[in-house]
Amino acid sequence: MIIQQDMDLMKKLTILSDAAKYDAACTSSGVDKKNNGAGLGNAKACGICHSFSADGRCISLLKILFTNECIYNCRYCVNRSSNDVLRATFTPEEVYRLTIEFYRRNYIEGLFLSSGIIVSPDETMKRLTETVMLLRTKYHFGGYIHLKGIPGASQSLIETAGWYADRMSVNLELPTADGLKTLAPHKSRKNILTPMRQLQRGIHASQLALGIQEPSHGLLSENAPVQTGLSHGTGVLSASGYQPPQRSLQRQQPRFVPAGQSTQMIIGATKETDYHIVTVAEALYHNYDLKRVFYSAFVNVNHDEALPAQPDGKGVPLLREHRLYQADWLMRFYGFHSGELLSEEKPNFNVLLDPKCDWAIRHLEQFPVEINRADYYTLLRVPGIGVRSAQRIVKARRSARLDFKDIKKMGVVLKRALYFITCSGRTLYPIRMNEDFITNRIIGVEALNRYQIEHHDSYRQLSLFDDFHMDTPSSDK
Repeated sequence: MIIQQDMDLMKKLTILSDAAKYDAACTSSGVDKKNNGAGLGNAKACGICHSFSADGRCISLLKILFTNECIYNCRYCVNRSSNDVLRATFTPEEVYRLTIEFYRRNYIEGLFLSSGIIVSPDETMKRLTETVMLLRTKYHFGGYIHLKGIPGASQSLIETAGWYADRMSVNLELPTADGLKTLAPHKSRKNILTPMRQLQRGIHASQLALGIQEPSHGLLSENAPVQTGLSHGTGVLSASGYQPPQRSLQRQQPRFVPAGQSTQMIIGATKETDYHIVTVAEALYHNYDLKRVFYSAFVNVNHDEALPAQPDGKGVPLLREHRLYQADWLMRFYGFHSGELLSEEKPNFNVLLDPKCDWAIRHLEQFPVEINRADYYTLLRVPGIGVRSAQRIVKARRSARLDFKDIKKMGVVLKRALYFITCSGRTLYPIRMNEDFITNRIIGVEALNRYQIEHHDSYRQLSLFDDFHMDTPSSDK
């Protein structure tokens, strides 16, 4: 471990923004492009990442670690205790200064704050909580804050942090407890799931207190306790612990983690199949009401012999990560279940076809679908038809019969959809309902997409927020 004394703030920012780049909860960072001195601003890599808000805006967040010191020795982590890397630690005042100065210059709209484990989980969570308390109460920062919850930290610290952060996340790290035991023996699945459950119950209790009705995916039974001590205190640190705040910058009653919680899984460091991963993700959505599960393609930065070898120095192919995100989207917005997409007999995604096309080709008995009669949820299962285009179809056909030209204007991707639909009983042109025929036709499109994913950072950036706020029509009436 290399620790440099009297490090200036810019040096700390350089170290701790670079150390945060492997967290997949944000999707891009700055580049080293500068102007020639005659223009305004630059894109120097200094911890600014980009995401998309619920209304489609591209937003910028300051993405940093509070410290890259760590008492743990996780074999996949660049900041593990056995690595000789330059270490740095912010103070709460320094994080405040960076956040406010970046915000005033319109570089960012919020903060993403994670951390290595310094001294102990409680000490780390205490420093993170002090930082967000400082921003909210002393300096009245009203921007977005995404804060990492530290597994093993006390419930009082996790709870207090939840009153100041907009979103919190506790990283699952690896899909299985066995993988965690092998590569991160200092961590346990129980310590990770405990704060997840606490955040879930706190969010639910806060919603009930405010009379907010949001969908729940199955946590609380009638006998499950929801009391979490969600009283409204002064927001100060005392001998009895932290108390939740009254946010003076807002008139309304404060909410506990109003943007929900998320998590991250590293894929490729252990031998789980895609089926195992999506099954774990589905269980997390159902049992812990997560807003997002992020997937991070494993990169062997430590060249550890216990980790899988990577040919030509490359990490897990981005295509696998991309397929998992596509499947995740289908489970969250399209009504699919993990068992429909994969199985123990077919444990991994098709590298040539996206999961929706692959499912449709394997279930040709359910097609073709008549555009003018099929219900909303059936339309969602047609390749090339998305949530918005399905909604437009359901709405438009109340007053007119639709043809291929009509649905193309509504956003339907006919290159995929034409093999699975009819309009007024007709296909666009004669089609053989044969797996090989349709697969060969679609692969021409998919091959280009696959090349772009493997050779460019071309796929859609992911959102830290809810990607859609939409009402799903259940019928034409």
